[in-house]
Amino acid sequence: MSAQPEHPTDRRTPAIPNTINGIGDALTGANRAQFYAEVLAAEEETVPGVMRKWWKAAMLDRAPGAAESRSNAAAGTRLVSVDDLADRLEGITR
Repeated sequence: MSAQPEHPTDRRTPAIPNTINGIGDALTGANRAQFYAEVLAAEEETVPGVMRKWWKAAMLDRAPGAAESRSNAAAGTRLVSVDDLADRLEGITR
């Protein structure tokens, strides 16, 4: 007898389609409204950057433990927030 589950669990977060509607559907509330406002106001050449920013935000919101990571970072304990980590990976400084 094995202690392993019969069916392995896939813990990966499914990707959000990198489309305006895919990103908009993944966001909620004020973030969704802000995304649509930014994408509608963007010049054609800047739309991909707006989409990339909000796709990243939507994916981070789906990540397991994202809320806990943000609250830990805000409280000054353990870890950095997932938002800061993503910014560091992209070379963005706040």
